[in-house]
Amino acid sequence: MDDMAEHYFTETPESAHKPLRFRADYRGHVLSFQTDSGVFSRTEIDKGSAALLAMLPDNISGNVLDMGCGYGAIGICLKKRSPGCRLTMADINERAAALARANAEINGVDAEVLQGDGFSAVANRKFDWIVCNPPIRAGKQAVYGLFDGAADALKPRGVFLLVIRKRQGAPSALVHLRELFDTVDILSRKSGFWVIRCEGSRKMTDGEA
Repeated sequence: MDDMAEHYFTETPESAHKPLRFRADYRGHVLSFQTDSGVFSRTEIDKGSAALLAMLPDNISGNVLDMGCGYGAIGICLKKRSPGCRLTMADINERAAALARANAEINGVDAEVLQGDGFSAVANRKFDWIVCNPPIRAGKQAVYGLFDGAADALKPRGVFLLVIRKRQGAPSALVHLRELFDTVDILSRKSGFWVIRCEGSRKMTDGEA
């Protein structure tokens, strides 16, 4: 993350614009990302997101949400590999949401991009997949709020896939996730980044189960 007075989860960044563009390869697709100051990992796809992307299945279908999408790296890579899915990306950061929208167009990806605070941006909607590289520096309460929101927003057979670094609270996050989901598996621990797959939300209402 860039050194800056404000965090990348600031709703309206005030840092001076420093536009940048870089290219990335994902499973045979060459992608181009436009970034700026005030967003997370502006010079490259960060190691956590790369670890999560490495654990995605080859083909994902249904409604997919990239929560806390930043400039769109995870969601756009996923959609490029699985063009049949319906992608929604959401972020509290207005600048990040605008970049995600632009990057989807740059890479020929059809996506809905929303700006809002956590799952309030997608209230009353359900998803088959939710992917998330949570904003750790927003604090435990905010991060766990995203976990709770994911449990509410998944369809009965939906999957929540997230990445969190061990030294930034992965073990304790695992405990909380196991209170929310029936099945919680660690898919990868590469370089200290735990990629965690959760299924079977315990927050489903009786009518949805």
